[in-house]
Amino acid sequence: MSLMQTLGLKPAALASSLAKAKVLVVGDVMLDRYWFGDVSRISPEAPVPVAKIGRSEERAGGAANVARNIAGLGGKATILSVVGDDEAADALERLLKADGIVTSFKRDSNIATTVKLRVVARQQQLIRLDFEDAPSHEILAGKLEEFADIVAAHDVVILSDYGKGGLTHVAEMIQLARAAGKPVLIDPKGDDYSKYAGATLLTPNRSEFRQVAGGWKDEASLTAKAQALRAELNLDALLVTRSEEGMTLFRADGGDQRGDTGRGDGHRDAKVVQLDIGGGLGRGGLGNQHQWFAVWRWGGCT
Repeated sequence: MSLMQTLGLKPAALASSLAKAKVLVVGDVMLDRYWFGDVSRISPEAPVPVAKIGRSEERAGGAANVARNIAGLGGKATILSVVGDDEAADALERLLKADGIVTSFKRDSNIATTVKLRVVARQQQLIRLDFEDAPSHEILAGKLEEFADIVAAHDVVILSDYGKGGLTHVAEMIQLARAAGKPVLIDPKGDDYSKYAGATLLTPNRSEFRQVAGGWKDEASLTAKAQALRAELNLDALLVTRSEEGMTLFRADGGDQRGDTGRGDGHRDAKVVQLDIGGGLGRGGLGNQHQWFAVWRWGGCT
């Protein structure tokens, strides 16, 4: 049974809620590029395959993909991020605008937009090339100022952290959003979760949670560690995604709910959970609305 079914929620209700919601997504965006070709020989220069490229694709990745998932489900998404002043940023902005997403890119001429270039042949990835730089302090300060200006115009904030430096001011963003009465949903990165203190919901996967909380031997041990971390960070809830074991939501009232990822509900391209504020997730929710939702990254590692 999916977590949506466990909570008595239906995809139609989710779509209806999303259509009314204005979601501000902030985080590390990237351009995923794919070069598809064929390999029929080994290079005479070195013992490596020679790929003859036949076609290419570009996709919005990282926090940009989160915004696309929201828009694809009917929501109104705004993306705030730092990019380079380059062709890759132009391509990323073009892809997002085509999906009806409001883009607010702070362009930094001193860096390159993050690009993940994958060369694929015979349905196998031969190599991945990463192009990335950390944004400058001045650009990040400008991003924080814009966040403060626009956060009140949105219903919910999603902070998508890929460890590229775009969420350097995450603690300040949490404070600003909560002061404005907006729930803050975070897809975390790294082993220091103290910077996420005060958020509404944190959504680590199993390996990310283990990196921070340590291992567990059974469900009782997992629950104890999860609730300890939730309390330490003053979160409304902690949602741990557990691969083939589904996901478990740990609430501030001490309860927990478990279900699968809900992909069978027709949302394969976005892990979506709609949570009932009346079930114990009330602090600073969506005003007097009954439900809110979390959408976070889906796909491979970065």
